Amino acid sequence: MINIGEYNVLEVLRESEQGLYLADDEGNEVLLPNRYKPESFRIYDKLEVFVYLDNEERVVAVTDRPFITKGEFALLRCNAVTQIGAFLDWGMLKELFCPFKEQAFSMKKGGWYLVHCYLDDKTNRLAASSKTNHFLDNKELTVSEFEEVDLIVSHPSDIGMNVIVNKKHLGLIYNDLIFTDLSIGDKLKGIVKKIRPGNKLDIALGQIGYRNIEPNSQRILDELEDNSGFISLTDKSDPEKIKSVLQMSKKSFKKAIGSLYRQRLIEMKDDGIYLAKTE
Repeated sequence: MINIGEYNVLEVLRESEQGLYLADDEGNEVLLPNRYKPESFRIYDKLEVFVYLDNEERVVAVTDRPFITKGEFALLRCNAVTQIGAFLDWGMLKELFCPFKEQAFSMKKGGWYLVHCYLDDKTNRLAASSKTNHFLDNKELTVSEFEEVDLIVSHPSDIGMNVIVNKKHLGLIYNDLIFTDLSIGDKLKGIVKKIRPGNKLDIALGQIGYRNIEPNSQRILDELEDNSGFISLTDKSDPEKIKSVLQMSKKSFKKAIGSLYRQRLIEMKDDGIYLAKTE
């Protein structure tokens, strides 16, 4: 089956005046127009191509690589707004259409918007929606607490920043856990900090290191390793100094060093914290 809106690996079947005809294992064919034809090829070669409807509503294969594919999320620029909707730059000759009904807020030319790409069942065309929450579902979670996840920054709220988790779920990073500038569309790593009733996901920024421990503890270990095994912080240090060095609150810091001390990964002395010596 040839999938619209996705990359397909297809076989060169034959050459024509219009280009190359490619086929899948089931014999379904699609045209690769001349402008995308490789300089050298042989019949039965395999090519990876993107398939979509061109400006003439024909199903075609191209070697261009769009900024977004079906089922994905991406930050795209609005090139134009017409009477029927907005048209977005997604790196293809034919712009990606976003109907008015799929706009969380009215789009404007030149603006950047986080959108989801979907296949319109009625027209078989790819389209965009900035109502990204409609494509997320927390009813059945595929993540667990302390699991490392991929994040896309979605939109702010009064208490933090909403994020898309593994392209499937909605999560929230609380304001007191944000120590860096975040912009809509940013892609980064995070940790599932807690799963609340109703499958609400609390997310913390960062990656799980080789010790597979919670992110604040890992941040302290990383700082120790970057500074010859010592940092001049203690549980009596000023909160602002802790925040400056580690980008975390004093409460989080004390909890993290307590956990590291119990695991015998650090030594705490009057002048600061030392990385524990390994035998």
